[in-house]
Amino acid sequence: MASLTILSTTKPSSTLSSTPQESKFPAKSQRPFSSTVKFRATPFKVCAFPSNNNDNGAKDDCFSTRRSLLVCISTLPFLFGFHEMEDLSAKALQSDTNTYMLIREEVRKVVSKGKAAGVLRLVFHDAGTFEMDGNSGGMNGSIVYELERPENSGLKKSLKILDKAKGEVDAIQQVSWADMIAVAGAEAVSICGGPTIPVQLGRLDSLEPDAEGQLPQESLDAPGLKQSFERKGLSTQELVALSGAHTLGSKGFGSPFVFDNSYYKILLEKPWKSSGGMSSMVGLPSDHALVEDDECLRWIKKYADNQNMFFDDFKKAYIKLVNSGARWKSL
Repeated sequence: MASLTILSTTKPSSTLSSTPQESKFPAKSQRPFSSTVKFRATPFKVCAFPSNNNDNGAKDDCFSTRRSLLVCISTLPFLFGFHEMEDLSAKALQSDTNTYMLIREEVRKVVSKGKAAGVLRLVFHDAGTFEMDGNSGGMNGSIVYELERPENSGLKKSLKILDKAKGEVDAIQQVSWADMIAVAGAEAVSICGGPTIPVQLGRLDSLEPDAEGQLPQESLDAPGLKQSFERKGLSTQELVALSGAHTLGSKGFGSPFVFDNSYYKILLEKPWKSSGGMSSMVGLPSDHALVEDDECLRWIKKYADNQNMFFDDFKKAYIKLVNSGARWKSL
């Protein structure tokens, strides 16, 4: 499976020219706090206390009223702070929405159907380094430092394509590489006819490469693949759903430019078992391994029969993937 979108204020978009680049799954996002406190003041009576001892009830009422007034005055700054937070949250949300739409627009200018597979592969190789044990790796843009690794061969071209779009976005609003890649992968799927995948912004970029050897190896058998994905917080179902990304590209699973459920239909045919010819070259060893595992096979059959189910499950798994290991900006 090896082939298998926060503002960045520390790294300019021109990192491609300064250091070797390329990267690889989600932490809890920090969501803006929105207050639901409502404040309503009522008029207070001005009390004059008689000196008669028989008016204790009136005194008690007035003391109670004065205490209420003091409590109200003391909490006014606190309540006004909440309203300021509400305004700040609304502005941040609008800013992220505008940035998100801008990223999508610029990505679509540079990513064609023929380039979609490489851009989607960038996502897997940046997010795929996540390991729950130690909470290391993940969707952090570190791929820009990892382009010379053998497993990332060919990704320099895909990153260069996105670098052009990122430059246009950064000229208006700085965006992290992690966000840029996450949104670009989702757009690549959509451009090729796949589901529309919403991507939250706010990831921070890593300033160093992730550890080597964290990507699932394409030579793994099904048990090895399931263990590898489990360490990344991904289930067998999510493993099979995300593997459907191999429907794009030159691996032989249907049209290389159409995102659909052909991957699963062809897996069931096992064309690589035929003697000679191009059919024997379809897919990776990790693809072949999935269909030999009973648990994986159950999901392969479901997705082969129901493309809408595949689209829905792929969307959910993709969102989980691009949030894996992410570090999020504060409000």
